[in-house]
Formats: sequence, C-alpha cells, structure tokens
Amino acid sequence: MTTNSVNPSDRSTPSTPSTILVTGGTGTLGSLVVPLLREAGQDVRVLSRHGRGTVDGVAHVAVDLLDGEGIEAALTGVGTVLHLAGGPKGDDLATRNLVRAAQGADVRHFVYISVIGADRVPLAWLRSKLDAERAIAGSGLPWTTLRAAQFNELVLKTVAAMAKLPVFPAPGGLRLQPVDARDVAARITELTLGSPSGLVPDLAGPEVYTLTELADGYAGARGKRRRPTLPVRIPGKAGRAYRAGDNLARAGARTGKRTWEDFLAERVGQGAPLASAGVRDAG
Repeated sequence: MTTNSVNPSDRSTPSTPSTILVTGGTGTLGSLVVPLLREAGQDVRVLSRHGRGTVDGVAHVAVDLLDGEGIEAALTGVGTVLHLAGGPKGDDLATRNLVRAAQGADVRHFVYISVIGADRVPLAWLRSKLDAERAIAGSGLPWTTLRAAQFNELVLKTVAAMAKLPVFPAPGGLRLQPVDARDVAARITELTLGSPSGLVPDLAGPEVYTLTELADGYAGARGKRRRPTLPVRIPGKAGRAYRAGDNLARAGARTGKRTWEDFLAERVGQGAPLASAGVRDAG
C-alpha cells in the first residue's frame, strides 16, 4: 500500500450531499467527529451496537458489525462510510462485513481510521487493523485511510493504571507519540468531506515520549511524584519493533497541535475525573 496512493476506481465523488454513515459514532473519536460533520451541513447516520433512535437530528441505528445483520439496511441512501468503530479483536471481520455491504450499495467514499505501525509492529490487534486496511483497499470502492497514533485518552488510562502499582514498569526503548483526539477528529472530518485519497500521511502528536516521561507528566499534573521505576524488556519481534520505533509516525507525517501536557492540564490538572478518559474506538 503506497502513501498518498489514489484509488483507481472509476466511481466519482458525489457532487451533492448524501448521508454519511459513521460507525463508532458514540465513541471517543466518533463523538467528536459527528458534531463536526453536522456543522458542515452533512446528514449523518450513526451505526452502533445499541440504537438510540434520533438524537439531535442524528439517527442511531443498531447493527453488530461482527455478525453483519442489518448492515445493508443501514447503508440505504449512504454515499460515504466513515468507519471509526474498533476493538481489541475482530476489526478485520467487522470491516469485511461492512465493505461487502458497501459494495452492494451506492457508497462512493469509504474512510477508515487505522493505527500507526499496523504494517510494522507484529501484534495480533495490529495485524487485524492491517487486514482491515487491505480489505478496503482491495474492495473496488474509492477509499481513504488515515493511520493515527495512540490517543491521549488511552495513554492516560494506561499510565494511570500503571501508576497505582508499587513500582512503575519502564519498558526499555519504548517510545510513544500520543495524539489528541480532537486533532484526529478535525483531520478525519476533512478527509471524509474531501475526495478519496488512498493511504494518507500518518497523524501523530507533536512530541515523542518515553513511558517514564509520560508518567512523570501525569504525576506532576496531580502534584505527586512518580513511583520508582522497574526496567522491563518487551520480548520477541514486537519488542524489537518497538525499540526500533516502528510504532512512531513515518517521515512526512502530520502532527497535531495539542501536546500531552496540554491534555493533562485539562483532564488532570483541573481535577477532571479520570473515569472520563475513554478508550479510543478505533485502533
């Protein structure tokens, strides 16, 4: 798959507005994207496991992507699919089901959020994301895929849990480049409203951190000291990939505006409850 490659399908991008189907529209990213699409004057339909009827002018349709039942009906009148839903496993199956239904509908743009390193870090959940990417690229549908770094929300959840341990595990060589979900929401909205663009440049945060540096920032925002560290080693091929920085953005990537410190000042420094830090619904 080539960066900035354009899908060769002869289907054209719709010149008039049509419904945008958003999967994972109630998750961390989706809850930010849906209002942006609505502000842009788009008709939006949200697909989730639990239908909610119509909320603020947005229809919520209950469909389980893993079994595929009801997807065809949900795609009625849809010109663009924005696939944000995801989980620890099954992303490849869910995406194939959605792609299969989209091929039989009038979908003219399929947009997907993936994860940086999906093609380089040998972990099962990342292989699932890569398989989903390939299903979209080989579908014959005009498509756009954006690989993003880990969201600040997920990093906060991880660091907060590790900070409760007697010692803080510090995997040697592990670096992260967390990105703010609002920056990702703005970019994926822009891509959704644009023309199919294939695999676009990665999107990551503006800074690269070790896990210890992320923990120091979290502890500082809480007015505390980080616990003593315990050096650990990530084994196998995955460990080598992380130490090589294969989970970091490639050259030419875009970077968001908001730093880890900016995020902490909002979520932790102002006393916001940690429970509000959700896990990303994609990647």
